[in-house]
Amino acid sequence: MHYYIITGPSRGLGKALAEAILHEPGTSVIGVSRHATIEHARYHHQPLDLSDILAVESNLHKVFPACPDAASITLINNAAVLGEIGYLGEQANDHFNFVFDVNVIAPAMLMNTFIRTYHALPVPRTVLNISSGAAQRPVDGWSAYCASKAALEALTLTAQKEQDLRSSGIRLRSLSPGVLDTAMQEQIRAADARQFSEAPRFEALHSQGQLATPEAVAAKILAWLQRPAPAAEAVLLRLPDIDE
Repeated sequence: MHYYIITGPSRGLGKALAEAILHEPGTSVIGVSRHATIEHARYHHQPLDLSDILAVESNLHKVFPACPDAASITLINNAAVLGEIGYLGEQANDHFNFVFDVNVIAPAMLMNTFIRTYHALPVPRTVLNISSGAAQRPVDGWSAYCASKAALEALTLTAQKEQDLRSSGIRLRSLSPGVLDTAMQEQIRAADARQFSEAPRFEALHSQGQLATPEAVAAKILAWLQRPAPAAEAVLLRLPDIDE
């Protein structure tokens, strides 16, 4: 059985990934989110609010089963929040707790537990962290999001170096999937241009039909996950890097 653990499978890219995986025979999906929106014999929903770090700590053991029949195990840290769009100095301080808990702290705990649980298994083990182009450039109004995604990429790079030094065979990657037609994009287009100077650009991407569908991107990600990893593959990837 090929096991996939996916955060944020209730909508958007996470749901598209879960549904694409479940169309493949011999797969099982564990979905980690507050609400279940998928019904399938090989889908197990683990209710968990990733912004509630105490709950995450208390329930991590439920997310990672023993999987004695595993042919492979993959963790996809997909869940993320943009948070309130606004300039630094004009936001409530608890906004940063919320964004970093969901985008960095919870994924770090999930990665840590995944590695600890499966480090000795003699099967392919992969951690895929869904990142963003915002990790690599400043976007006004998105300070917490940009910083949290940059932190997730640094975490991925460091964890891969550590696993290489341990010769564990665990593969960790960060992938920026591009601009998708999701609920987050709806939030972006509704932003006040005084708090987000790129609002017209994102509105144009939508009106000109340049947003990728979650289903199309999920299909590319799944095809990439199912291929053997190239020997010199970068840790930080963009969608064109895996689109063959």
